[in-house]
Amino acid sequence: MDTKSLSADTRKRISLRGTGMYAAIAERLREMILEGELPPGEHIDEKALCEQFDISRTPLREALKTLVTEGHVTHRQHMGFQVAPINKDEIAAIFEVLHGLEEIAGRLAAQRIDDKQMKVLLERHHAMEAFHRDGKRTAYYRANQKVHQQIVDVASNPVLSDLYASLMSKIHRARGAANADVFRWAESLGEHGAILDALGKRDGASLAKLLREHSEHTAAEVMKVLQPAGEAGRTR
Repeated sequence: MDTKSLSADTRKRISLRGTGMYAAIAERLREMILEGELPPGEHIDEKALCEQFDISRTPLREALKTLVTEGHVTHRQHMGFQVAPINKDEIAAIFEVLHGLEEIAGRLAAQRIDDKQMKVLLERHHAMEAFHRDGKRTAYYRANQKVHQQIVDVASNPVLSDLYASLMSKIHRARGAANADVFRWAESLGEHGAILDALGKRDGASLAKLLREHSEHTAAEVMKVLQPAGEAGRTR
């Protein structure tokens, strides 16, 4: 079969029905959840997903069980599967730790980055600029994640890298909401430019400060998005 002549949707259905079906379905569902296509708290319509993926309920449920173990989905007897809600208090607590990790990473990265690593970071930043210009939020956010993780990895501290990656995975869904605001998206990109400028100058003190402030600004936007409408109105 010449899959090149098929639509992207059809090719996706074929891939989900091939080898490693459960893993492929779980990956697609995970992507839908992380990108907000399946929002927090939403009941998962198994029948609709089976029709969308052209699969039976058995592989779908096996995939959903995988996501339950990962914390992306919850399951209650007689009620079915639901996208796990976002715990606002937990997100706030994680951000408090991330602020400090960003600061530590900045000081270490400025000391340890080499020219080749700096070149890769700049290329990714230029890609982010293009994604922002073209309004490609998902592509921008993925590139943004890679930039942040790379700065941490450049610090060459495996404990720091592992802890940072673990905490970031817990706030992935919530953090993506920060770029939903057009002004904050542009502001965030500007902050990235300043961060890379400081890193290029190997200015650890400035880089640490900029990374912490960037993390704090992102946290503030995320918490604003997560705040119930009634509370938001009272705090204005």
